[in-house]
Amino acid sequence: MADPAPDARDELDLRGLRREYAAAGLAEDDLAPDPLTMFRRWFAEVEDAVHEPNAMVLSTVSTEGRPASRMVLLKELDERGFVFFTNTASRKGVELAADPLCALLFPWHPLERQVRVDGVAEPLSREAVADYFAVRPRGSQLGAWASHQSRPVAGREELAAAYDEVERRFADVPDADLPVPEEWGGYVVRPEAVEFWQGRPGRMHDRLLYTRSGDGWTTQRLAP
Repeated sequence: MADPAPDARDELDLRGLRREYAAAGLAEDDLAPDPLTMFRRWFAEVEDAVHEPNAMVLSTVSTEGRPASRMVLLKELDERGFVFFTNTASRKGVELAADPLCALLFPWHPLERQVRVDGVAEPLSREAVADYFAVRPRGSQLGAWASHQSRPVAGREELAAAYDEVERRFADVPDADLPVPEEWGGYVVRPEAVEFWQGRPGRMHDRLLYTRSGDGWTTQRLAP
């Protein structure tokens, strides 16, 4: 028997859902000499305007060619690139180990901006990972021990029991002395291309792209 037709009230009508972008523009003269300097400039403008401005979409691909995206947090930015930390045995960690090519997206909707990064992820040293782990909130430290990220669990109770167990295990250990779980680490994404996108009226958006060229960068405008 065929499924009944869906109630019209249950359908989403998204065709008319849109807003006009007119907050600002982006010209070639606005660009910094390199994308990391430009990123810092934009980040300073969005930091107080966006909820979790350091949240970024990380996209990876499996050995079968299946893409996957998820939110992670940018925790450092230096001359090498964009740094984040995670469980290296998670799906993203496994996929980055097999293919370090990845993409980042910063969706800064309130300012009608986005930044796209194409790059290569490199594991951080254990020393760098330990330095960051030591300053994490204690709850996050314990969570890194309790959760084997991306692996199936029987239910919420199993996670709670695992957290309670590590809480008891490390009850007498100060935050700064908590050891780093073996499967927890970090990556720096070295950018090969960085696009700065600014919404404009009529969907005639500004898209200015930095592409690595030797030891420097070239820039070009892309059609929206």
